[in-house]
Amino acid sequence: MTVNIRVIKRNGDHESLDYEKINRVLAWACDGVEGVSPSKIAMRSGIQFYDLMPTCDIHAVLIKTAADMISETTPNYHIPAARLNLFNIRKQAYKSFTPPTVAQHITSLVERGYYTKEFFTYYNQEDFDQMQELIDHDRDLDVRYAGIKQMEGKYLVQDRTTGEVFESPQMMYMAIAAMLFAKYPAHNRMNFISRFYNATSRHKISLPTPIMGGLRTPTKQFSSCVLIEGDDTLDSINATATAIVKYISMRAGIGINAGRIRGLKSSIRNGEASHTGVIPFYKHFQTAVKSCSQGGLRGGAATLFYPMWHWEFESLVVLKNNRGVEENRIRQLDYGVQINGLLYRRLTKGENITLFSPHEVPGLYEAFFADQDEFERLYLQYENDPSIRKKTIKAIDAFSSIMQERAGTGRIYIQNVDHCNTNSPFDPSVAPIRQSNLCLEIALPTKPLVGGFGPDRDDGEIALCTLSAFNLGEIHSESEIEECAELMVRALNSLIEYQDYPVPAAKHALGRKALGIGVINYAYWLAKHGYDYSSSRGDQATHELFEAIQYYCLVASNKLAIEQGPCALFHETSYAKGVLPIDRYKKSIDEFANFPLKQDWEHLRNMILKYGLQNSTLTALMPSETSSQISNATNGIEPPRGPVSVKASKDGILKQVVPGIGEYEYEYLWAIPDNIGYLKKCAIMQKFVDQAISANTNYDPSKFEGNKVPMKILLRDLLTAYKYGLKTLYYHNTRDGNDEAQDDGCGSGACKI
Repeated sequence: MTVNIRVIKRNGDHESLDYEKINRVLAWACDGVEGVSPSKIAMRSGIQFYDLMPTCDIHAVLIKTAADMISETTPNYHIPAARLNLFNIRKQAYKSFTPPTVAQHITSLVERGYYTKEFFTYYNQEDFDQMQELIDHDRDLDVRYAGIKQMEGKYLVQDRTTGEVFESPQMMYMAIAAMLFAKYPAHNRMNFISRFYNATSRHKISLPTPIMGGLRTPTKQFSSCVLIEGDDTLDSINATATAIVKYISMRAGIGINAGRIRGLKSSIRNGEASHTGVIPFYKHFQTAVKSCSQGGLRGGAATLFYPMWHWEFESLVVLKNNRGVEENRIRQLDYGVQINGLLYRRLTKGENITLFSPHEVPGLYEAFFADQDEFERLYLQYENDPSIRKKTIKAIDAFSSIMQERAGTGRIYIQNVDHCNTNSPFDPSVAPIRQSNLCLEIALPTKPLVGGFGPDRDDGEIALCTLSAFNLGEIHSESEIEECAELMVRALNSLIEYQDYPVPAAKHALGRKALGIGVINYAYWLAKHGYDYSSSRGDQATHELFEAIQYYCLVASNKLAIEQGPCALFHETSYAKGVLPIDRYKKSIDEFANFPLKQDWEHLRNMILKYGLQNSTLTALMPSETSSQISNATNGIEPPRGPVSVKASKDGILKQVVPGIGEYEYEYLWAIPDNIGYLKKCAIMQKFVDQAISANTNYDPSKFEGNKVPMKILLRDLLTAYKYGLKTLYYHNTRDGNDEAQDDGCGSGACKI
């Protein structure tokens, strides 16, 4: 190391590089951590120092050096890397490692326009003093490297043009808790703030991207998932595109239902014009999605849904692939193909599927979601009607095309629309589920936007879902499930009432109050208890876990309904008729998971019938890619790829170490022999979950002859998922030999909540 190196301090002054100061910082970062060496970090970083180097760049070198040393054999370097990064954040935000008081911090950021002025509407100095007593800045040190980097890049309030950060993690958690319970009565408000702050800062509860990145700022849109349905009119299509732009700019991921649009060469105005087909309009939606980023946090992203029996199915199923030309491909959207039991039966019986243009078969599109018997009647009627324009293709060819494209792109998703409506908290005769969202875990009613102008315009219904998750690695008892369920239900419910609704059609969310509470760290939970994905070990425990989660979420919502009354559209739910998840699930899972129920469902049924629920839905299992990193947790319900996962983000490559490394035995992704055990565990979860599950399928070609996954295996897994009641399938992952590389979706804009 050169001895005469000068540095440029943050205030612009020059001074000689103080090696002792660097050594003290590294000693602090490594204090009490096994298997790390401050001198090794110093030696490796020293060769990168140069004369007149800014001190902030020196700190960045130290962080990167420590991060680069994270490996399977030396995993604990993620702790000094995180501490060094935290030191940098504190210095940047506060010009000191020691944070200011809560009152000083909030006042400063409100005055600078980064925090909402509403802090001063609801709170005074005495309140801020109480928050100061509650806050524990040492908890910042519990966040590991991948988590602190994700916080720094995505969630901490900052100037997104310069990257300058203005807060530390604990200030973020306290400010979020304060805004969530701002309107609670003074006598119990601080109690809820304290409990929620403790649960989030100790990572028992995982918060989604829009809440972590936005709540406390002037932007007031916190729903992670937005579902927009278009109709077969130009006014509706344009209204859909406008709604997409507004919600993309406010941090939401989008689900677009465009299945109603008529097919190519359909008659327009009695033959005055011939329809250009759906592809130009899908391109219009793509442009809207990519027109702006999601609040500067990630690229705009959407999944577009259409029925398998659509007239243009053969052109639509290939839109994502890299063959063809730009005119017949739309690659920057993901796609959800909508299927039901009749179409699956055509496959298993070796029969044909008939394709129609939706507008030429009255009632068929609506029945596809709302009434399966009526759909089958109409489908057969139209198949036999010679006056109806149609195409016939072999079912095996159609399904093989779907699975081929799903395998080739990874991003052709499946929505089983009948399961979405039969195992649903909504009455499909009045509130059918016609689409999902970006990540396939949401199943909520929508109505197509009408568009156009005029005071009598029906704006349709945009569905919104507000998310959160239990961290299964930090919850150790049923009482903790109950506590976290109550906190999340109350917090998210408050958020629905607090946030803005930039599109009138979204205000139906106030009547539905749909929540999507999920889980993270399921893989760790399995490993910790000695279970795995591939066998039936852990099936009963999973059954009991998700039963408890759903039960206590419903109890919390019922409690709120006793206090405030049921949500305005509660009468459109099956809950209003006393139908519970234990009544409506796909009974085929009893073949392998016929376990006794542990909770008092009959008492709950009576309480719901008497008082209702404050929320139409309570649960959904989301991917939780980025937000799980904050908690040093495995994401969602997915198996990790290895002890150290390398994840690509917009801020670069991050190494994340699985919790309990060296202590517990994980079943890593590519060690799982096939998808069946995983799909069965998903089916057990789906028994209780209100909405859907972001369930993935994973394939290692090296396990098969010719290094190619047979189509029969792909179809087997698809049929297995359907048989056991899964509502959706999300990613199709194929092992490519580069086990370290793992895209967390940032590049594509895929949802991480």
